[in-house]
Amino acid sequence: MPAVPESLTDLAGLRNAPAVAQTLRSTAAAVLSYLAALWLTNAQVPLLAPLTTLLVVQVTLYATLTRGIRRVNAVVAGVLVAVAFSNLVGLSWWSLGILILASLTVGHLVRVNEFVPEVAISAMLVLGVSVTRVAATALDRVVETLIGAMVGLLFNVVFVPPVWTQTASEAIEELAGRLRRLLRRMGEELGRHTPVEDAAEQLREARRLDHDVVQVDASLAQAEESLKLNPRVKEALLSRVVLRTGLDTLEICAVVLRVTARTLTDLAASRQHEPLFPPQEAEALEELFAHLAAAVKAFAVLITSDVTADAETAEARLLEELSAAREARDRVADLLLTGVRNHPRQWQLHGALLAEIDRLLDELDVEKRSVRLAEELDRYTREMVDRHPRLTKAAERLRLPVPGRSRKHRGAAR
Repeated sequence: MPAVPESLTDLAGLRNAPAVAQTLRSTAAAVLSYLAALWLTNAQVPLLAPLTTLLVVQVTLYATLTRGIRRVNAVVAGVLVAVAFSNLVGLSWWSLGILILASLTVGHLVRVNEFVPEVAISAMLVLGVSVTRVAATALDRVVETLIGAMVGLLFNVVFVPPVWTQTASEAIEELAGRLRRLLRRMGEELGRHTPVEDAAEQLREARRLDHDVVQVDASLAQAEESLKLNPRVKEALLSRVVLRTGLDTLEICAVVLRVTARTLTDLAASRQHEPLFPPQEAEALEELFAHLAAAVKAFAVLITSDVTADAETAEARLLEELSAAREARDRVADLLLTGVRNHPRQWQLHGALLAEIDRLLDELDVEKRSVRLAEELDRYTREMVDRHPRLTKAAERLRLPVPGRSRKHRGAAR
């Protein structure tokens, strides 16, 4: 079978990107909104309706609903302010200033967030017409805004936006891949003479992981939002918590790896004409770092796997690699202790290196992950009960599932 050209593969992946999906969906929804406004109103060019739809239609259903409500509130507030001013004063430089000040103040009071300027814009557009047409213009603006918002909302209800957990999972796997590669490269260079410049470059690479974590966090936040109110998702809470706690663990691992790179850089500075470690210690450390790298990979597969069989395989692999890493860690500790007795230089850096390895093993531990996952699910359940006690009681009486109390809750926390 002939290989698929790389450009076509990239194009197929680009089609599923959030930005591309948002562009196509917004364009289609705006056109439908314009046609609906032509049919339902007497406006010759009802551009406000598609404009509202462009502002309302978001990459997730939850964002579309919340932005739609805020957009309509902003327009209605601005129209009401303009109508009140039209009955009191005409349009002049000083009345315009008072109108803008009042509109922006009202926008903050009604909490329309990013649509605060829309309150003032609506008020100015309505007040800018003749006094006899204020009421008609105000009504037209509200109607077109409502049409645009409703079309945008219905578009996302009928054509449900994608769930972006796959995108977030891929971002998490890429982050784990960078962690794994850096761990393996560190381990491979422990038995060689490492110039300080090379060790410092590894430290800079470890620091760049912070930026990668921020990007993954943004992708995960979008995925979490796409799960809210989405009828495609049955276990939205579980998916969100598994990915979020997994990213928290990888973020801690990135921080520990940066400290490890700092330790190795200090060691390279003190051993400028010799290897970082003698051959036997270096070989044991390289094996340990290789097991840690494989554990990071297995952990990423575990938290991003939707299929139970894949998750169980990844968990078994993670347990295997962690067990081998702990055995290798004990051998390394014995070798380093013997080495310190013979050559007591920089013994504190050896101890720091072992402490950092212990922290990585602790963070990747399966039992710790299970406890953290169960705690997050229980915390969310308590928050839901405290925030909506009547809704929770009603769900219990009707024997409806309460978020965080599903049967998969216990299975995921194993």
